[in-house]
Amino acid sequence: MTKLSVNINKIATIRNARGNNLPNLVQVAKDCEIFGAQGITIHPRPDERHITYKDVYDLKPIVKTEFNIEGFPNTKFIDMVLDVKPEQVTLVPDPPGVLTSNAGWDTLKQKDFLKEVLNEFKVAGIRTSIFVDTETTNIENAVETGTDRIELYTGPYADNFLNNKETAISSYTKASELSTKLGLGINAGHDLNLENLSYFKKNTSNLLEVSIGHALICDSLYFGLENTINKYLSCLE
Repeated sequence: MTKLSVNINKIATIRNARGNNLPNLVQVAKDCEIFGAQGITIHPRPDERHITYKDVYDLKPIVKTEFNIEGFPNTKFIDMVLDVKPEQVTLVPDPPGVLTSNAGWDTLKQKDFLKEVLNEFKVAGIRTSIFVDTETTNIENAVETGTDRIELYTGPYADNFLNNKETAISSYTKASELSTKLGLGINAGHDLNLENLSYFKKNTSNLLEVSIGHALICDSLYFGLENTINKYLSCLE
């Protein structure tokens, strides 16, 4: 079964809007695990507009499933990850002011940089993943960076799903087959939701993990957090 990692950035966004501790980010992370989530994902950004660096340290001792930290590997991020030692680190090529992740790495141009950073994490015993699109070149060069996994950027799939789901999934099916052949583990994330997740899962081979935040938190406003997590888990069966 593909694991569900719940991205709790949006919980931090709501909390920060009032400057107090409501909702309690740590308690929400605990509850997500109690309700069946198999991982917790966070993506701290340099301006700390949602997840703060303090949150990273508060969450580490309480996450009992899998702790996945995403982000751009600047010096501060690298030092923090090496200190916290999550189960997985996912490198994302975000410029500082971007609203949300919107592209994968150019693994040919950035190969040497990624190789150097990933080696630091691997020496520390942290599983590594890098955010990529479905371009064959980027997947083939991802292998040479030494990463354990790739995370397929599913924004284009979600954007095109309602227009033509067969066309939308085509490049992801091919990318997953190539990744499996090359020995890369496959994660996926960005704009996956209750409407498009099941189809993605059925048509993507060797999908180990999905990271879902925005849509899941939005759905929980209507269904409740426990029921929503169960709905997403059902899509992955």
